[in-house]
Amino acid sequence: MTKQVITVIIFFLIQGIFHNIGHPVTPAFVRSLEIPDVMFGVFFATMSLGLMIGGPIWGVLGDRSGKRTFVVLGILIYSLGQLGFGYAGSTVLMVFFRFMSGFGAAAPLTLLTAHVIEHSTPQTRARHLALMAGALTAGASLGYGLGGFLSTNTDMQALFKTTSLPVIFLIQSILNALYAGIVLVFLEAETKNPNHADRPSFLTNLKNASLIRPSLLLFLVSLALMTIGAINVSKYLDVFIDELGYSPQDLGTFVMVTGFVSILASVFIVPFFAKLKRQRVAIAVIQALSAIVIFYVFRASDFMLAAYTVFMAYVILKTVYQPLEQNHIASFSEEGKYATTMGVRQSFVSIGMVIGPLSGGFLYEIRPRLVFDVSALMFLLGIVFIVFSYRLHRKEEKAKFGLEM
Repeated sequence: MTKQVITVIIFFLIQGIFHNIGHPVTPAFVRSLEIPDVMFGVFFATMSLGLMIGGPIWGVLGDRSGKRTFVVLGILIYSLGQLGFGYAGSTVLMVFFRFMSGFGAAAPLTLLTAHVIEHSTPQTRARHLALMAGALTAGASLGYGLGGFLSTNTDMQALFKTTSLPVIFLIQSILNALYAGIVLVFLEAETKNPNHADRPSFLTNLKNASLIRPSLLLFLVSLALMTIGAINVSKYLDVFIDELGYSPQDLGTFVMVTGFVSILASVFIVPFFAKLKRQRVAIAVIQALSAIVIFYVFRASDFMLAAYTVFMAYVILKTVYQPLEQNHIASFSEEGKYATTMGVRQSFVSIGMVIGPLSGGFLYEIRPRLVFDVSALMFLLGIVFIVFSYRLHRKEEKAKFGLEM
């Protein structure tokens, strides 16, 4: 494992912490402003729209002009967006700042992932991506725990005045600005390509990013469906636990436990799956098992018991899924265009993150369990597109072989 891969894994741990401090207080913060619950989904979807638009733009910029500057810029934009969200006081402005946060967050997510891919071999890529994803999840869990602690602990309330929930977003903004400085110092600057002047223009690169193989497109549609289900489970689980009467501290503790489970899965389970030759089959099986777990957990008579036991199987499955799908998508990329490919991937993930919370908000209003049932259905529907992707990929390879002959 190279020094830069280790550095990025540490970055993702820090990013997970700093980007998630505000999440455990967001439901309570939105309600304190007397904003309807359905807007919780709108805010998240707007941030996801920023991720969707930002992904390919940052990806092309990173491949063309180097990644470090744009990673730092994206983190600073995210920091300003979070500060604005906490202090805007207007629903319209809050929506704008959420978009701004998403657009900025797309830069480190896209470009640091591409950086790891470029510093990995095909044999080590899935394992490195798993460790990166595990670090991000573990960091997110710690961030949830920290956010809950800052907002409910009496000593922290006295020290930082966090009884006023916008202060949490101010703290988050300052910490993310610090993170940008850490990236600027420790992320390796890329060597200038002597053929830089011969590279296609930004608009040409952006146009080329849209020319993806049909089999990959179908796989990306499956990824979007999986994301719809996963993001609704994640975000409306927060709201569900909050409405059951549990505190932000309880929510933070639960998410922290899921993070520890995720990092253990990344270290001990993902390497086994990374060695499998038919990873698309493994991805389909993971989606099917995820659907079964989600159907069960939200029908359990003792929900919190099921959450701390059976739901952890879903956490493990989700942890295994991400590096496998990233590795599969990276296999379609040409050398030197990994950031662009990962940017396109981020757009499809973000499509799911837009559609999921928007639809989830309405489903939750009808009946809370319905949003989780539909999430399980999305996992199953994603399998259908994986099957079509596999069949089309075989046809593409046969056609390519025929042309080469």
